[in-house]
Order: sequence, then C-alpha cells, then structure tokens
Amino acid sequence: KVKPGDAVLVSGDIGRHGVAVLSVREGLVFEDALASDCASLNTLVSEMLDAATDLHCLRDLTRGGLATAVNEIAKDASVGIELREETILVAEPVRGACELLGLDPLYVANEGRLVAFVPDLQANTALAAMRRHPLGRGASVVGHVTAKHPGTVVIESGLSGTRILDLLSGEQLPRIC
Repeated sequence: KVKPGDAVLVSGDIGRHGVAVLSVREGLVFEDALASDCASLNTLVSEMLDAATDLHCLRDLTRGGLATAVNEIAKDASVGIELREETILVAEPVRGACELLGLDPLYVANEGRLVAFVPDLQANTALAAMRRHPLGRGASVVGHVTAKHPGTVVIESGLSGTRILDLLSGEQLPRIC
C-alpha cells in the first residue's frame, strides 16, 4: 500500500542492536556502554494504529537495518523513497563504533525499531503517537515516498548532496542472531 506522498517514519535511533551484539561477540569495549534496542513492538504498533488509521506499511529493521528495509519496500511497491540523513538518529556510541569498524549504521541490525509509511496528512498524528510510547520517544520523520525513480532509494546528506542508497552486495556483518 506504500504510495507517493507517504511520509517515512522511524521509531528511534538505529544500529544499536547490531553494534551491541558485535561488541560483546568480539570483546570490544567502548567508552560508553551500549545496550541493545531489543524489544517487542506490539504495544507501539497498537498505539500507532489507534492514532493513525491509514498506516500503509510497517516493517521491523532487523536484518539489514533501515537501508535494506526501505530498499525492499521501494522495489516491492515500485516507488522511489527519498531520505534525509540528518533526520535519521544514530546514537554517538553507535556512530563512533561504526566509524571505527568501517560500518554504515544504515545497514546495521535493529531489534526494537520499525519504519512506518503513512499518508503525509497522518504523519504528525502517527509521530505523536509514537513519541508518547516508550519505544518511540526518538521517532522522527526521515523522508517521503515519490513517483520519481521507482524502486530506488536516495538519501540526502547535508555535506555530500544526494546519493543512491542501494542494497549491499554481500553482507556488511556476519549474521549476528
């Protein structure tokens, strides 16, 4: 049901679970302790459905992170998705670990985050419902759906302009769970 004009919302910061698991598995110690975002999203989704009755798509960000989820949705729905990098939250410990390890947080697994596609007119209502819930306090609108460039995701960076955010060829990380 994803279509041009939809807003793209993410329920919180990304990359937390993958970096937390990787750090324990590899014995990496970071200055700031990092807990996984692992959580059941059913109560968050229930509140979103109560507030915004026309949600077009909800997807967890488990395997392949945000980048993989939005790419698969863009291809399946034959729409373009445009994201704004500055609106995608990445906790500083996650950002630092990803920089140190050469990882892109957009592709890192999450276990307690979701992406939602809602009609633009319901975006503020859905966002408010998400932010009222403990698992959505960091929710933000990160982009929109367009008829341009069907099947492709582009991301706008404040520094480097716009680039295609593609599916990874191969795996960024070995399967972590």
